[in-house]
Amino acid sequence: MDTVTRNKTIKLIGITEKEIRADISDLMDNEDLDIEIKPFDSKTYIILTADADTEEDAKDILRPVSKEIKKRLGSYIYSTKEKKSLEMSVVSLLEKNELTISTAESCTGGLLAGRIINVPGVSDVYKEGFITYTNKAKRKTLGVNKATLKKYGAVSAQTAREMALGAALEADSDVSISVTGIAGPDGGTDEKPVGLVYIGVCVKNKVHVEEFRFSGDRANVREQTVISALGLLRKCILEYFS
Repeated sequence: MDTVTRNKTIKLIGITEKEIRADISDLMDNEDLDIEIKPFDSKTYIILTADADTEEDAKDILRPVSKEIKKRLGSYIYSTKEKKSLEMSVVSLLEKNELTISTAESCTGGLLAGRIINVPGVSDVYKEGFITYTNKAKRKTLGVNKATLKKYGAVSAQTAREMALGAALEADSDVSISVTGIAGPDGGTDEKPVGLVYIGVCVKNKVHVEEFRFSGDRANVREQTVISALGLLRKCILEYFS
């Protein structure tokens, strides 16, 4: 009889490969299946593979391990479906909680808005997007304080916070997300190197900002920013409505 192989992929965001290994190290000793932890574009996939005589037997091997991983890492898991992307899971979360969203972008130049708008049916939740590349645009469009920009700079937690608040106010949205950073290859300093990005999320007027340090070329930094922004957005919504 031929052996049947079955796979299951668990997609996570906001947790490192090292942290995952620490949390499920005992499960990885299971001789009946293979567990691969694969970092992928600021996300991480856990790939379970089981071999058995029948498809049902393979599923029986996968099921309890998958259930235990979900129990331990549930808040970081955004999908277990092959075709469900991170942006789809975020839009589903917005729809579930009846939230509208707006975006305010600097270094990503609309990539974040584009990724969200790729999701079918997003018109029910997405209200407006702002690309504020210059300091003047940040002040004029989002109401970022001139003193904030002068004291802390465009790439700062303070500016990201005011951008998020400004976007929510301007678009009259329940949720907003802002990104400001240095994508490179120029513009970096010792204090603020290329790859430094601040992402702000405003949920019902409560703002959370995080600092990120990305590596790679300009395109890589911008792509990692978009993924991390979606991940932080998901995290903040879950925390607010938990």
